[in-house]
Amino acid sequence: MVPSQEEPAAERGPSETQPPGPEAAAEKVELDLAGPAGAEPPQPPEGGRGWLVMLAAMWCNGSVFGIQNSCGVLFVSMLKTLGSTDDDLMVFKTAWVSSLSMGMIFFCCPIVSVFTDIFGCRKTAVVGAAVAFIGLLSSSFVSSIEPLYLTYGIIFACGCSFAYQPSLVILGHYFKKRLGLVNGIVTAGSSIFTILLPFLLRVLTDSVGLFYTLRILSIFMFVLFLASFTYRPLASSAKDKESGTEGSNRFSLFSRRKFSPPKKFFNFAIFKVTAYAVWAVGIPLALFGYFVPYVHLMKHVNERFENGKNKEVVLMCIGITSGVGRLLFGRIADYVPGVKKVYLQVLSFIFIGLMSMMIPLCNDFGALIAVCLIMGLFDGCFISIMAPTAFELVDTWDVSQAIGFLLGFMSIPMTVGPPIAGLLRDELGSYDVAFYLAGIPPLIGSAVLCFIPWIHSKKQREISKTTGGEKMETMLENQNSLLSNSSGIFKKDSDSVI
Repeated sequence: MVPSQEEPAAERGPSETQPPGPEAAAEKVELDLAGPAGAEPPQPPEGGRGWLVMLAAMWCNGSVFGIQNSCGVLFVSMLKTLGSTDDDLMVFKTAWVSSLSMGMIFFCCPIVSVFTDIFGCRKTAVVGAAVAFIGLLSSSFVSSIEPLYLTYGIIFACGCSFAYQPSLVILGHYFKKRLGLVNGIVTAGSSIFTILLPFLLRVLTDSVGLFYTLRILSIFMFVLFLASFTYRPLASSAKDKESGTEGSNRFSLFSRRKFSPPKKFFNFAIFKVTAYAVWAVGIPLALFGYFVPYVHLMKHVNERFENGKNKEVVLMCIGITSGVGRLLFGRIADYVPGVKKVYLQVLSFIFIGLMSMMIPLCNDFGALIAVCLIMGLFDGCFISIMAPTAFELVDTWDVSQAIGFLLGFMSIPMTVGPPIAGLLRDELGSYDVAFYLAGIPPLIGSAVLCFIPWIHSKKQREISKTTGGEKMETMLENQNSLLSNSSGIFKKDSDSVI
């Protein structure tokens, strides 16, 4: 048994104990509130302050991904405002702005997970929201497409990443039994914004232009900056576990307390969990065509249905049913045991792939709306199941980096997909082939994900067998010890009788 850190002080006696100063006393109070170092995390309260945290995380998802999912409207406005009729690859170049932005959000997540472990959810999210505000505001002062790669595609996106990833982690500190439902509500925030923003953006871009629209959107990031102050973690981070200093910033955002970084910045040991490794490969594999409809659907609708009105309704339909899907499947996930939640993601990718292939087949606007409604429903399913699945595959302490690594891998297909679709449009003159090809990766990814429950259950059986064998050996040793003791007693009694 390892002696506690308080024992030496107790052994010295009261005469050798130094009276604590004000800072030491305050530190002791915070450490007492946090509990002993290395202790198990407190049970999630399943409510209370957690509802406020949930609303803040909901605004984060809404403002970040509502803007990203409505990029089709901004894409058309960028082509109109900054495009050149002499450039045959203008669609390809402009598509890089939105795809780079979405890709960078996920690419930064492994780094964000380290910052979250070191500084905590609140500090990381606050700084990220501030950077996102600066990036989006500076995007409104450019005069060509190329600077947007930096301001909108990198600075704004990196800030969003630092604000977004902690919003996933903090929910697991406040909820466990209701985590699926809460994740559904939080991720539904992006659906609500996706429903409303296309119409708002169309009105703004038509009335005040692209640049003033971006300035108005930067207000959303300022609100996110304020909302991020609510992320007060209850469970210890990796840093706190190792240094025993949890609670040092419990009551203030920027503390004067010194801290030591974790021994391992990147916890690659989680890839030894085979089920997680397969999950981290299967999800990105399925996403090569995922973001293509969000970027190019509005342009495709403008070309296919030139005389139609209120074309933004297709994005609104995706947003409506995506919100329904997040709430519905988030609640269903609470009743699906363990790793079998992955089957919900398998189902969602099958339908997303099929619906992507059906987009160019829709010659009637009503049929296209029906396709978008189904696509949105299963898009919501995929997103709402992500965090609960991570909690099932790895330990609670590893969830932050597990989600971070996954989102980082997701950045590659989500960045590459839309520009390739734009290049196919520039070369072939239509989006038909692009949408057909976009439907193939989700089907392949769903096939890979089907193996996860089998791999996980096999690993659990091996662990149970090993544990059972150790218990059996211990029982046999105890039994042999009892037999030998009994034999010794019997022999002693026999000798006394003789």
